[in-house]
Amino acid sequence: MIEIISVRFKSGGKQYYFNPNGISFQEGDGVIVETTRGQEYAQCVQGNTMIDEIELTAPLRPVVRLATPEDADMVEKNKEKEKKAFSICQEKIAEHGLDMKLVSAEYSFDGSKVLFFFTSEGRVDFRALVKDLASAIHARIELRQIGVRDEAKMLGGLGICGRPFCCSQFLDDFQPVSIKMAKTQNLSLNPTKISGTCGRLMCCLKYEQDAYEDLVKTTPKQESFVETPDGAGTVCSVNLLRQTVQVRLDSAPESPKCYHNCELCVIRNGKGKRPEGYVEPPLSELAKLRREPEERTVLNEEERLSAALEAAFPSREEPQQKQEVENKEEAPRRRNRSRHRKPKTELGEGAPVQEPAPAKQPQPKHQEPGGEAKEGERKPNRRRRRHRSKGSGGKAPETKSE
Repeated sequence: MIEIISVRFKSGGKQYYFNPNGISFQEGDGVIVETTRGQEYAQCVQGNTMIDEIELTAPLRPVVRLATPEDADMVEKNKEKEKKAFSICQEKIAEHGLDMKLVSAEYSFDGSKVLFFFTSEGRVDFRALVKDLASAIHARIELRQIGVRDEAKMLGGLGICGRPFCCSQFLDDFQPVSIKMAKTQNLSLNPTKISGTCGRLMCCLKYEQDAYEDLVKTTPKQESFVETPDGAGTVCSVNLLRQTVQVRLDSAPESPKCYHNCELCVIRNGKGKRPEGYVEPPLSELAKLRREPEERTVLNEEERLSAALEAAFPSREEPQQKQEVENKEEAPRRRNRSRHRKPKTELGEGAPVQEPAPAKQPQPKHQEPGGEAKEGERKPNRRRRRHRSKGSGGKAPETKSE
């Protein structure tokens, strides 16, 4: 394991590893590093990190020191000099009549060297131009020819998608792109639609190529002869992303039907003659190829948005909602209890409920004097008192004293 830091010389440019020499750096710090062109100013994009030595392709160069505010001021002054040197170089190119397009000019960190980038369709003899530039700028001059893709990366701009160029934002290296990728992805072969501002095929054609290549392996080609749940037919169109094909059945060639790849049995992949001696299986066997419908709940955009918001920001009213749910669950229980509840008495809610008196049993007509009443009988004096109380409105009769 070895300790490294990652730096970048330009915004959106490639990252390079350097040896921090025991100094701790953080993301965003300015550093002075040693390069093939001398000392250069760079910005740290990844702090001190330990990596395996196998990942290194070349020996690490050391970091000289942490950049100071004076170093940042020097970088700003160099940018002002670059504008002046760029205009001088354009004038000299016009004087010599050279077939070249100047792209940009860069000063080294110490200001002793100027590097000019240009594009041209062929080779250019610029020896006389270098002499005139050296006498006018009083610095070492270097001219470097680049391609149209590098030009687009340096200048930047907006693509047909409306976003900044990928090469000027995050692409470190240019990967080869071919017209075969556009054919695999079933795109229009019109050069104006699949070419970038640089005039080359768009770099984004490479992004999804691996996925399309995997889908092609499981999808029948166009004009293939296949068996479907409704009979045999020929593939007339293919949708790679949806994994579906349009099949023109032999029984109904006027109305093609759509099938999923798992519902097809390929007899002949691609164009060619129909297999000799082929006999179409009965529909009862072909019906086994039909895929069972999957039960899926399709959510509209509003439901998806609300679900995402609830997941990101849990609602504070959850306890209240739980209480409402509990009340709803408790309501039917209360109704069931009220059905079995005994009726209230006239005395009020808090009064105890009086049970009905037991049925009177028949009493004997004769009773022995002085004898006790048998079970189920009442004494006559109690019966008299009860009648008196009813007749007098519940009050005892008044007695006069003589």
